[in-house]
Amino acid sequence: MPKKTFKRFMPDHQKIKSHKHLQIFGDLLHNPNLWHLNRRSIAKAFAVGLFFAFVPVPFQMVLAAAIAIIVHANLPLSIALVWITNPLTMPAIFYFCYLVGTWILNEPEQAFEFEASWQWVVDSLANIGPAFLLGCGVLAVLFSILGYCFIQGLWRYSVSSAWKKRQLSR
Repeated sequence: MPKKTFKRFMPDHQKIKSHKHLQIFGDLLHNPNLWHLNRRSIAKAFAVGLFFAFVPVPFQMVLAAAIAIIVHANLPLSIALVWITNPLTMPAIFYFCYLVGTWILNEPEQAFEFEASWQWVVDSLANIGPAFLLGCGVLAVLFSILGYCFIQGLWRYSVSSAWKKRQLSR
C-alpha cells in the first residue's frame, strides 16, 4: 500500500517543525492535517512539491510549505519534492525548461556561456529569460498535474488490489 511506502521515507515531524526557515509559520505547523498520510494529502503534496521544483526562485521550500499549509497537503512531502531540483539536477532541468520555452515561442536557441557574475545574470535574463520562464511555468503546471493524477491513480489501484486480495482469500 502506498501509505506504508510513504511513511517509511517521511522525516521526523519535530525536525521539520523546528527548521529555521519554517519558523515563520508558527503555530500553523501544529495542524495535524499537515502530517496525515492519505490519498488526498499525498496527491496535493505531489502537486505542490513538483510545481515549486520548477519555479526558479530562492526559498522554494518556504513557498511550497506556505501553499501546502493553505491547501492542506502533506507538509513534509511537499517540502521534500522541491529538492528534485537540487544543485546537481538544476542545470539539466532548467536547460530543459529553456528548450521547452524556445519550442513554445518558436524561437531559436541562443548560445550562452555561464559566468559567476551578477551582470551575466541580468544579461541572460534579458536574452533567454522569456523562453526560460515560460518553459518553467509550463513544466511546473504539467508536472504538478501529472504528479497529482499519478498518485491518485496509484493509490486507487493499490486499494483495489488489496480489496481483491482480501476477497480471494475469503
